[in-house]
Amino acid sequence: MDASTPLAGSQIVHTGFAPCDAPDAVDQLVAALGTEPFALVILFVSPKADLDRFVTDISGHFGTAEVVGCTTAGELAKNGYTEGEIVAVGLPQTHFAARTLLVEDLTDINAEARITEMIQNRKALAADHPRWTSEFAFLMVDGLSTREDALAADLSMGLGPVPLFGGSAGDGEDFQKTHVLFRSQFHSNAAVLVQLRSNCPVHVFKTDHLRPTEQRMVVTGANPATRRVYEINAEPAAREYARILGKDPEQLSTFTFAAHPVVVRIGAQTHVRAIQRVAQNGDLQFFSAIDEGVVLTLAKPEDMVAHLDRELSALTGPTPPAIILGCDCVLRRVEATQKQITGDISRVLAKHNVVGFSTYGEQVNSMHVNQTFTGVAIYPPETD
Repeated sequence: MDASTPLAGSQIVHTGFAPCDAPDAVDQLVAALGTEPFALVILFVSPKADLDRFVTDISGHFGTAEVVGCTTAGELAKNGYTEGEIVAVGLPQTHFAARTLLVEDLTDINAEARITEMIQNRKALAADHPRWTSEFAFLMVDGLSTREDALAADLSMGLGPVPLFGGSAGDGEDFQKTHVLFRSQFHSNAAVLVQLRSNCPVHVFKTDHLRPTEQRMVVTGANPATRRVYEINAEPAAREYARILGKDPEQLSTFTFAAHPVVVRIGAQTHVRAIQRVAQNGDLQFFSAIDEGVVLTLAKPEDMVAHLDRELSALTGPTPPAIILGCDCVLRRVEATQKQITGDISRVLAKHNVVGFSTYGEQVNSMHVNQTFTGVAIYPPETD
């Protein structure tokens, strides 16, 4: 891929792409982003990269910009789905101001201190740019921490009316170790929050292509701390889930979970509670919060390509977005692979100028969700 070829709308948000194993990958990204001073540079890094070398290479290469990022379960680049690349997103100071916050230890979030810092950051951004009225927050979090639910809930108290979206860092489909990037250092069991203010109109959104059926099941045994379910309908969890699907429990796989997701109803909305894997003892390991007494509803997918195109097209108002920064669940990529529609999905993503990464879960406002596409549409400023 040509790292120097910009996406449409790159005058507002600059982008660069490079193979993660290229010796000059960082130089390619710097050249693609250009010399304009940036408020923020976001780097979505393939887990195939040499992370130690990468943090050494990026040191001092992006001027005064705040530099953040994470490892991925695949990247969303110029031509849609890709793997083994680094995606760079540069938000120039002419349109954006940013403050960043590192949560170093997700087992000790210290919500009160974080909320105070978030409020101070928001006030500082408003004082520095009083005529800019658009605000949003972007979160990247260790995707194997099992702490995303608690983190999103705690941080929401410091957001006020500011919408938040984000994604859980990935490790391809290995599920071994994930990292977030903060000021030229990778961290695990950590999260990075970015608070932004802009003169560009923005719209934070989430969408999924799953519709609930009438088939329900009840979690009768679970460990919420580990997101593990060991009983459904008072039967061993994996065996009962397989029975409901009419499948052999020994044949359950990531493809099965992507094709036959379960959702929970919260208020008037449904949210996916995706299954990650079957544990050796037959328990079901989930990607997000789960507890005894929860009613799970089997969901049926719509046409993924048509749904995504329709949802992204709906973001076009008087003018289309200059770019969409997106977090796309790895299970959506798995489903697209299984159905042999990755090329079609990629064409939709490219058509709508989407860049970002495939995740181990997504965040939207106070919630951690799965098998969902979350993002922010960024529009050209109404006046310069």
